[in-house]
This record gives sequence, structure tokens and C-alpha cells, in this order.
Amino acid sequence: MLDNGGFGVPPRRRGSGNALTHAIMAVLGAALAAGLLLAFYSPASGSSLPGIGAVPSPGSPTAPLTGGEQGIVTKVKPGIVIINTTLQYDREAAAGTGMVLNADGLVLTNNHVIEGSTKISATVVSTGRTYPATVVGYDKTGDVALIQLQNASGLTRVPIGNSALVKVGNTVVALGNAEGQGSATTTAGQVTGLNQTITASDEGGSTASETLTGMIQTNADIVPGDSGGPLAGSAGVIGMDTAGNDANNQQVSEGFAIPIGTALSVARQIAGGHASSVITIGYPPFVGIFIGSGSSSSPPVQEQQEEQQNGGGSGSTPACDTSNSDLTVPSAIAPVSSGTLIIGTICGSPAASAGMTGGAVITAVNGQAVGSPDDLAGILSRFHPGDTISVTWVSPSGQRTTSSLHLTAGPPQ
Repeated sequence: MLDNGGFGVPPRRRGSGNALTHAIMAVLGAALAAGLLLAFYSPASGSSLPGIGAVPSPGSPTAPLTGGEQGIVTKVKPGIVIINTTLQYDREAAAGTGMVLNADGLVLTNNHVIEGSTKISATVVSTGRTYPATVVGYDKTGDVALIQLQNASGLTRVPIGNSALVKVGNTVVALGNAEGQGSATTTAGQVTGLNQTITASDEGGSTASETLTGMIQTNADIVPGDSGGPLAGSAGVIGMDTAGNDANNQQVSEGFAIPIGTALSVARQIAGGHASSVITIGYPPFVGIFIGSGSSSSPPVQEQQEEQQNGGGSGSTPACDTSNSDLTVPSAIAPVSSGTLIIGTICGSPAASAGMTGGAVITAVNGQAVGSPDDLAGILSRFHPGDTISVTWVSPSGQRTTSSLHLTAGPPQ
């Protein structure tokens, strides 16, 4: 599980153009744009997941949401949570929104809300109570995630509608933690398109983007912080707020939501513990290294790419780093022609404990040759927390070593 860009995004800046951005709010620190690969992290509650309740199916709520916009808000708002995350290895923080799916605190949100997080908390809007949360699982390609609020009970869930019945022109309300202000706000609009395909990306230096299909389009303004919140109509929640445009100068608002039927289908797979090529259950495995991105297997080329992206190195390479804001491009790299260049290692991680440093190159895992960063990500994605792997690496001085690394849990990718 590899993220080749930064983990957070800054507040979305309104301006010209029509670029779609994830509707997530984050506070950024200065950081070298190197990917954090399976970085060191142990969930506070341990590796075991709590018991997961049932995920509701799409359909009409027990009673129609009458009373227009205010009626929708009155019924939906008690099931909203404000999500705050810490991205320790980016020295960042992010905020988004989630929807309560059952009374015991199972919460639906976007994957990009919890991506890279080392700590998650959620505040229930209706009570003001804040709970620590753990990751149940996520689908990075579909941008759907489930989190579990710890020791929660008696929560009000959002009323679920049927996204298959939505029509262009339907009145809707988008609710969420707009601009990360810590409260649920609302904007009304209409459905303006169905089955839309979009490419959404994060602003502020990250090159990460994703293509999502089947989206509901609305002119209700979806802004940073709304991600994971409900797009609701008279029959309940019909979508999950995910992205918005940046078209202020044109005075045209475009928001996009994942249909609730699509999101709940993924959520049921996650809650059932059904991992797949796109669905990760729980937390990914941990190595504790920062690497670059791309398909080049040449360490010198990887080094050049990092220098071009980040303005070159700056002196000696430290033995380990506490976050990517501490990183510099390695001043010396291992004298090998193929493998994945390590930009830096997380202090206290298995990689750092094995003696790996920035400038070392990984050449094999369990005897399988490693080339590009993408190759390494593919190989490591087959393992799980608790596994022990054999990693062959070459130090900047040219010493070849094979180390056994015990994988624990890393932040969601």
C-alpha cells in the first residue's frame, strides 16, 4: 500500500478554473514530497478490530423526511460526526465528516479523510461527545472507508435513502464540517447530473488524484471539510460528499457525491472482513521507509526525480527521521544499478532498527528481486501486520545486508 504523494491537503483556495478537489480540510507543515511507505504506527487500541454491527441497506427511511430543507437537516444532522485526524509522519492534521451507520458507532466516510492518519477522533454532532476511532477497512480506489468509534452506544444513525431512485432536479442538502470549522453546516441545491465520471485531486503540492465513476452531481456547494458527509434528499441520504470544483470566478458550484448504494456496498464488504485487490481490512503492514514514486528501477534516476521535485539535497543524511518534514534528498546512495532508493527511515521502525538509512537501496524481498518503488509496493502489499519478511538492501557505502523485518500496523493508505 503506497501513497506516492503527501498525505494531507491545505484548505482549498477559491479561484479560476474548474479543477475538482477532494473536499477535505488539512493543515500542512513543510514537507519533502516523498511517499511514506507503510510507516511505523501501532493503533492505540491494538491490532484487533472491535465487533462490527450490520451495515444498513439502501432504501427509504421509516418515515419520509418532510418539511423541505429544514426537515431534511433535522433528520440527518444527528447522525453526522466531525472527524479529526493526525498525520504524524507528515506533521499535519486534517478534518472531514462521517455518517453513523449503527448505534454502536460504525461510521462511513471517504478514504481520503483517514488516509495517512496515525490518530483518528470523531465528535458526534448531536451530543458533542468525542470518541477515539479505529480503521475497520477501506477501499482506496473507490474512496470509501469505515471507522469504528470506540465504546460508543446509543448513537443515532443517518436515515438511508435509495440512490438508484435519484433524478436530475431533485432537491438535496449537502451537510458537513465545512472548512474544518468543527460544526455541521448545510447548503441546499438540486441534483444536476447522474452517473458522472470525475478526476479529483488534492491541492497544495500533492500530485495524488483519483478517477471515480457513477457520481451524483449537484449545485449544492461541497467545500473542504465536507468529505464523508451526507448528500440528502426527501427520502434520506442519497450520497456521500466527496469532491467539488474550484470555479468561484464563474459563480458555478459543482459538487460530487458517491451514491450511497455504492458506498454501502463497499462498506458491507469491509464490515464482513472481505479483503480484495482493492479493499484493505484493518491497517496495512509496516516497514517504516520513505520512498519516491514511479516505475524507474534505477536508484540514480529516482534520486534525480526527488532532487527535481524538492530542490536538491542539503548536507548529510540523518540516521532516521520523525516525519517527512525532516527529510532531505540523500547526499550519497548505494552503488547499485537496480532497486528502490530509500529517501529516509522512520525512527524506531523495523527498517531503522535494521540499520537502513536514507541512501540505502532495497534490492530484494524474500528473495524476489525489487526494481522500482512501484515494484516494491506491489510486493509488500501481499503481506500483513504480524508477518516477518526478509529484506536485502545495500548501504550507501556498498555493504549488502539481508535483514528480517517483523511487520506491524501502518497508517491507512
